[in-house]
Amino acid sequence: MPPRPSPTHFLCIQLVNAASRHQLSANLASFTADVTSPDSFGIPEQAIRPVGTLHLTVGMMSFPKNEGLDKAVALLKTLNPRQIVRSVLPPSTTDAKPTPDHQVTETKELSGPPSPLLSVTLKGLHSMQSPSKASILYAPPVDEEDTLMRFCEKLRSAFLEAELMTEENRLLLLHATVVNTIYVKGRSSRGGGKGRSREKLTIDARGILERYDEFVWMQDVPIEKIAICKMGAKKRDDGDEAYEVEAEIDMTG
Repeated sequence: MPPRPSPTHFLCIQLVNAASRHQLSANLASFTADVTSPDSFGIPEQAIRPVGTLHLTVGMMSFPKNEGLDKAVALLKTLNPRQIVRSVLPPSTTDAKPTPDHQVTETKELSGPPSPLLSVTLKGLHSMQSPSKASILYAPPVDEEDTLMRFCEKLRSAFLEAELMTEENRLLLLHATVVNTIYVKGRSSRGGGKGRSREKLTIDARGILERYDEFVWMQDVPIEKIAICKMGAKKRDDGDEAYEVEAEIDMTG
């Protein structure tokens, strides 16, 4: 089989907005101060992801020299988030009192901004690897009825069917990466000597996972945007980092 092309872009649910930034900034700062302290876990601060990078990845895409990106952007703009949400809501919700689209429009005009279609709470901390040799720690969304998962699977299916997204051959795992040791410069496994700087840095995260098992990173934040972003977060003027947005659609539109 030919090697899988390196990803250049990704489809995601953006988590940072006016409603979430204060929560995420305060909670991530508290987490960072704790886990990077030499008196606590001593995690390198470079491993903590900046607030502006937090998102839920729906799928990876590869567009060398941006070839095919225009098709992905065009597809994104054809999606109707409101319609997709209705298709994945539990029957008890959708059967209660269906509202015609013209009534939704009239309600928005009379009562101001529409209510959010979906909201997200991030709670807890998990490891992508064995907790004793972890390199990526993430916060999962609370999704007891799998509504958010079904919504994201619908988004992913649209891009897979159009052959614009890389087939992962695994279940979708919605997660916001909080710690990734790949960003630690000169990283090496503990006990490594010279010549081992390129080895993946792993940490014993068992204590961190236990301490932050019930930690709430953000609560009931409306999802506002679905975006196609470019790989590789960039520094911003305010010191934060963020991924370049190629295109996005409004969840409340």
